[in-house]
Amino acid sequence: MSSPWIANLRSVALNVPDLAKAVSFYTDVWRLQIVSRDHGAVYLRGSGPDHHLLALHGGSAQAQIRHVTLRARSVDALALISQACVQAGGAVVSAAAPSPDPAGGQALVIRDQDGRLFQIVHDDAQHPEQSKEPNHVQGSAADSRQNFSPAELNDRPIRLAHTVLNSHDVARAQPFFEQALGFRLIDRTAIMAFLNCNDDHHSIALGISDNNALNHIAFLMPSVDAVMRGGGRMRDAGYPIEWGPGRHGPGNNAFNYFIDPFGVVIEYTAEVEQVDEHYPVRTVAQWKWPAGRVDQWGISAPPSASLRQAQRQVHFVST
Repeated sequence: MSSPWIANLRSVALNVPDLAKAVSFYTDVWRLQIVSRDHGAVYLRGSGPDHHLLALHGGSAQAQIRHVTLRARSVDALALISQACVQAGGAVVSAAAPSPDPAGGQALVIRDQDGRLFQIVHDDAQHPEQSKEPNHVQGSAADSRQNFSPAELNDRPIRLAHTVLNSHDVARAQPFFEQALGFRLIDRTAIMAFLNCNDDHHSIALGISDNNALNHIAFLMPSVDAVMRGGGRMRDAGYPIEWGPGRHGPGNNAFNYFIDPFGVVIEYTAEVEQVDEHYPVRTVAQWKWPAGRVDQWGISAPPSASLRQAQRQVHFVST
């Protein structure tokens, strides 16, 4: 099961009120690495090949999501997505052209019917994957702290696993992803529609809500141990686990959820289920927890009230 046009989820771009504070958090605590600075923005990578996983832009009064970036399988896919987007009821915000961000390549920006913005890129820059020896990123003296020890590399995010977007009308939103981007419904629960574009169980999910805000961004960690050690590191830094530890049903992934300094919900996850054309798509009737459970292990409490509130507050910028 894969999209003919979209290869994977690459990155998310955010507006933040305090860029320096955001960079400090996402490097020192969350353990991303500065890869570039450009026009009031900082770009942060994981240990995998993607140029960056987060683009942080300063100067906003509150946290906002600028766009979700997806990587196209070919340059021809950009033209096909442009046509399909309009036919599916969306709009082309900017036609395919050289990307303005440091990853380069060609970039197309589209908007769905509810104002969600997606940047589709092709031929963007990628890095050799970091293993035991971290790459040294060129930058200022303040950036030199981003050289991680071999032990620290084991606790760094590799790439984005998925992003979940709220939807006030999933029946309206889901067809856009299917028709304009070639995603496929992989599972449906009472609260979420999981959408697939490659071997990962899902790269985007739509959470049933009364708004269209960013629900959360999930970062893939090397192991369940890394998810747990990340939870300890976050607690030491004053950021409690808001949901977890646990293991999800759809996707089978282990998780810990947190709220960043500006109210963005972020997740450490590992062991995301890999699927193929033989995966049996399951329905609401098949995804039911026993009473009192919210995950497979049965040890996690429900998401905190703070988490539920934060999952409603980070909205897409208007264009």
